[in-house]
Amino acid sequence: MPELPEVEALAEFLRERAVGRVIAAVDVVAFQALKTVDPPVTALGGLTVTGVARHGKFLDLDCDGTHLVTHLARGGWLRWRDDLTGAKPVRPGKGPLAVRVRLAPDGDGRAPGFELTEAGTQKRLAVYVVRDPGDVPGIASLGPDPLAADFTPEALGAILAGSRTQIKGLLRDQKVIAGIGNAYSDEVLHVARMSPFKIAGTLTEAQVAELHEAIVTTLRDAVERARGLAAKDLKAEKKSGLRVHGRTGEKCEVCGDTIREVSFADSSLQYCPTCQTGGKPLADRRLSKLLK
Repeated sequence: MPELPEVEALAEFLRERAVGRVIAAVDVVAFQALKTVDPPVTALGGLTVTGVARHGKFLDLDCDGTHLVTHLARGGWLRWRDDLTGAKPVRPGKGPLAVRVRLAPDGDGRAPGFELTEAGTQKRLAVYVVRDPGDVPGIASLGPDPLAADFTPEALGAILAGSRTQIKGLLRDQKVIAGIGNAYSDEVLHVARMSPFKIAGTLTEAQVAELHEAIVTTLRDAVERARGLAAKDLKAEKKSGLRVHGRTGEKCEVCGDTIREVSFADSSLQYCPTCQTGGKPLADRRLSKLLK
């Protein structure tokens, strides 16, 4: 799933290539992806892309005050095309293509644009056409952005205070902190040397400060690695930069212990026992507890 660093990189990518261009048309192929009806998607035709922003994991194209907002979900991605003039129409239900955004032709006759695709069968990619990004329910309920100036150790401490939620789940809750998903929550907790099942409200002031530092540095480093890359290269960059997530069975690059996994119904987490749980493996079952 694209998380804050990848969506920020996609926003920068589109700022360089789409801002100032006129939208020729937006073709919706996967009708279930479009979550709004007013304004209609056809209202985007003829408007100019004036800005691109990120809200948590949401990508927002400002088109003369009308916003095309996308959440890529687990299997979604953005694919830039230098020329869509020869692109063939796609029938609904055929292939991964969900939405195609065609921009007005350049002086050389080429019409660039981008396509939103979604792999897999779950089909959770969501597209909204709204007058204000706050009209998107997922954006309206977002917690603070962890790269914002006001996301301080004190602010994080206030979020954690009294919480009985396991820290892994809290970091992934978009209503609590915006933009962190399964992968980067694993990475943050590894950097912070913290068990994913530690209860958030039990952290000491020093641990809160360490967690804050791990959140900010992990995300900023990932954003910097992704900066300037083409959209097609972002997935590979994300994977190459991960130290524990998706690396079950490999050696921890910090201590050399074997990275382990806890599996759930629809996801899994990875961690290093030596770095994070005092050398004790976590039981690989839902509501895991440290083995005694």
